[in-house]
Amino acid sequence: MRIASVSKAFSGAVALSLVDRGRLGLNDKVGALLPKLPSAWANVKLRQALNHTSGLPDYTDTKKFQKSLGKHPRKFLSPSDIIDFVRGEPLDFTPGTKYHYSNTDNIVVAMMARAASQGRPYRRLLHSIVYRPLGLHRTTLPTGFLLPRPFVHGYNVNPPQPPEDVSTDISVSGAWASGGIQSTAANLNRFFRGYLGRRLFARATQRRQFQFVEGNSDPPGPGSNAAGLGIFRYRTDCGTVYGHTGSFPGYTQFAAATPNGRRSVTVSANEQLGPRDGEAFTALRHADLLAVCAALGREPPG
Repeated sequence: MRIASVSKAFSGAVALSLVDRGRLGLNDKVGALLPKLPSAWANVKLRQALNHTSGLPDYTDTKKFQKSLGKHPRKFLSPSDIIDFVRGEPLDFTPGTKYHYSNTDNIVVAMMARAASQGRPYRRLLHSIVYRPLGLHRTTLPTGFLLPRPFVHGYNVNPPQPPEDVSTDISVSGAWASGGIQSTAANLNRFFRGYLGRRLFARATQRRQFQFVEGNSDPPGPGSNAAGLGIFRYRTDCGTVYGHTGSFPGYTQFAAATPNGRRSVTVSANEQLGPRDGEAFTALRHADLLAVCAALGREPPG
């Protein structure tokens, strides 16, 4: 299944692992590592891209990207092609002054990780830093629109029309490090248990990761949301978990774990849902809460 923006937790894992090894710094700036990116972005720091306080304009909001997606949904897009959608755009705000969720952030995070690793492809960094240590044998970052069989089919639901299967309608290359990974529920649980359980970096790095600012994931997760570095905190009536949400045509995801990584939860819906979907999204957030309560062994409220 498409895990959508849960992929951002993976790019966070790669970057923070490199920070832990001294190959990247949270205060490293875009201009120093990626001099070919727009000069207006030069002073954006890695930590600001990781917690969406960078001010980088969101390429998915541009008319250029939306036109490209509508005209050629299966077209391959390179990371440079993605940046081109916003290359001429100024920052939305001064870095570090506010929170705004931007898909461009994690494109830049992965590019910074690649630059700090002597140009090693991001897909190889994922494999060596995340997949292999955690035993994620069914998790990959594809470059096209196909899914390995068997897969969870994702649908566009628009009554009274019958549900439309959109599982393979769009190339995930246009999401890349921001939302292109495909995985399984079991692998997501394994990932978040390792991510939170400090199997990828040390406690000192996790303490820096756990510096939160107010801000919702996209779509919002259960309870009260706050943004850390490559992760979100979800405070619910049953307890607090840390993870990420995501949505992509045909799919909505929520995956998280406790701070020690001993308990985890993954909830998947095979339809793209967000706050604008009213009762359907409200029901999904309630299902997320019930799953958190079950994972923590708590009775749900009410």
